[in-house]
Amino acid sequence: MRAVLVGAILVSALAATARADDAACRHQISVVGRAAEARAPDFAEVTVGIEARGATAAAALDAASKAVAGVSAQARALGVPPADVGTAAVTLQTATRSVTRPGGASAEEPDGYRASNLVSVRLSDMGRLGDLLRQALDAGANRIDGVSFGLRDPDRTESTLQTAAARDARTRAEAMAEAVGAKLGPLCALSTAGAAPTPMMARALPAPMAAKGRRVPIEAGTIEMSAEVSATFAVTP
Repeated sequence: MRAVLVGAILVSALAATARADDAACRHQISVVGRAAEARAPDFAEVTVGIEARGATAAAALDAASKAVAGVSAQARALGVPPADVGTAAVTLQTATRSVTRPGGASAEEPDGYRASNLVSVRLSDMGRLGDLLRQALDAGANRIDGVSFGLRDPDRTESTLQTAAARDARTRAEAMAEAVGAKLGPLCALSTAGAAPTPMMARALPAPMAAKGRRVPIEAGTIEMSAEVSATFAVTP
């Protein structure tokens, strides 16, 4: 009986608190707080590819593999950790060529094999990115699918921006309440939107891209991040 009584008292207390909260939030003001920041990226990632042809499947794949091994070796020579070098894709396909038959009709005939091997390299020392691309070409690369830039710890920036957005929301709410002659009360509701980064992307770069031996020019730019916070505050006349 005592346990039932304690439970009833607790439910009653919670209901009274809910009614008090509802009463406090009877008059509300809703705002959206925003914060944004542009940060320099702290890594670059490039996908370098090799396409090779051969009379047999093994010959084509061996040629592509030999060239990509040279790219990986160049990355290691620049101090890139093994964890930041990885195979992105390996493909092997039959190759064909167009021939013209007697009478003018055209047809496709087998013409050996075509293989490709793509390796992705993540580079923290972005000042060496141009050197890496130049050396990759010298090692036999004939495809560069693109360069992207990013942040290794975007969550830290996201947390900072959401806090700044929450402060902005309160500042906006205070200004609006003052404008209508009301007093800002307690927070009634709060929700956040993500602060996902918008990376700066370099366009796909065909190879070769520069005169022999010349460093490939690359500019990292900045990464834009933003956050939004929706907040609802109680107001009293």
